[in-house]
Amino acid sequence: MEQKNDKKVIQSWAFFDWANSSYNLVITSTIFPAYYTIITTTAAHGDQVTFFGLKFTNTALSNYALSLAYLIMVILLPILSATADYRGNKKIFMKIFTYIGGIACMGLFFFKLETLELGIVCFIIAAMGYIGGVLFNNSYLPEIATKDQQDRVSAQGYAYGYVGSVLLQLICFVFVLKPELFGITDGSLPARLSFLLVGIWWIGFAQISFNRLPAGSPDYTAINKNVVHSGFGELVKVWRQLKSMKVMKRFLIAFFFYSMGVQTVMLAAAGFGEKTLHLGTSKLIAVILIIQLVAILGAIWMSKLAKRIGNVSVLILVVGIWVMTCIYAYFITNEYEFYGLAAVVGLIMGGIQSLSRSTYSKFIPENTPDTASFFSFYDVTEKLAVVIGLFSFAYIEEQTGSMRNSVLALASFFVLGLIFLLLLRKVAPKMVKG
Repeated sequence: MEQKNDKKVIQSWAFFDWANSSYNLVITSTIFPAYYTIITTTAAHGDQVTFFGLKFTNTALSNYALSLAYLIMVILLPILSATADYRGNKKIFMKIFTYIGGIACMGLFFFKLETLELGIVCFIIAAMGYIGGVLFNNSYLPEIATKDQQDRVSAQGYAYGYVGSVLLQLICFVFVLKPELFGITDGSLPARLSFLLVGIWWIGFAQISFNRLPAGSPDYTAINKNVVHSGFGELVKVWRQLKSMKVMKRFLIAFFFYSMGVQTVMLAAAGFGEKTLHLGTSKLIAVILIIQLVAILGAIWMSKLAKRIGNVSVLILVVGIWVMTCIYAYFITNEYEFYGLAAVVGLIMGGIQSLSRSTYSKFIPENTPDTASFFSFYDVTEKLAVVIGLFSFAYIEEQTGSMRNSVLALASFFVLGLIFLLLLRKVAPKMVKG
């Protein structure tokens, strides 16, 4: 295995974020949600669609699909990560998920209303490819960087991801806004070309990572050959340890509830903007880019504030703002209010994920040999939160006929998270700061 802190290896690792972040921005956040909502809203059937003979509200169906993708990965990831640890072939799994995700994005090029089933299936597979690739890429961090460099290296990856995704988004933006420059007369083609480009970009730039990253080191002693048992056994072992770790357990409960809200907002915001306010693809892209820019400021602000008043106090403040944001979103009626809301969301979204991860890390007992198992548990907790959050969002919309009610319901998740954070501050006053 190569020596840690090798600049070329670290750079190649960061390029994986450059490669796959294009999926996160174009497919889950901007062009796909807007395109999907537009083509599935018809004069004859309104926002109702038929998927394999079953009727759904269009945006509810896409959220159900994404929820299913996360649920499948919650089940698969413990098994696959255990297999990769045992055989030392994490790069193979990273390649597999990248290729299936990228090819699925290319498959979305053929997505029109008459091929709805194909489009939703490709959408599910693309999400699974993204989730799996991220997991195995993250697991490289302790292998390629020493502890004192991991924060810097992780930030470098996020920076690469931001630049890469925005660059491709701007390229797609040209197709969407000025199709006449390319002689495009089919109104659906600019969006479908964007999906094709995401797949090519994702697979193409990932080759930089595949060429330089080590294959991984086998660990035949860490787990037994029954990887299914071992994968879930590691999670059960952490669960049992949590019974005697009051502070950690309370934080995870808080994290679980507010993650339902945060992740659902991230994945459903574009659909809300298009369906409720009819913003259109170009305005949605501009809004998401604004969120991306403001998110950087939010991350820096949260990091500095945490040093002054403590991680948990900052999380309490931010989750409180999330509650008010959801309530405000219920009442917005025009695009300018949505722009203001987007700026606030970007500010509070920017650092809550990274701050949650670092806070969790601080609650792990020192000299614990099972840090990987603890973070696997953390990852599964977050993915389960996404499943429940998205499913709830979709179900409430279908039952009430309004996404506004779904947004208001998200506020209840944040309230529960806020309550457990306040309880956490009571049981761990010394751990609130730093």
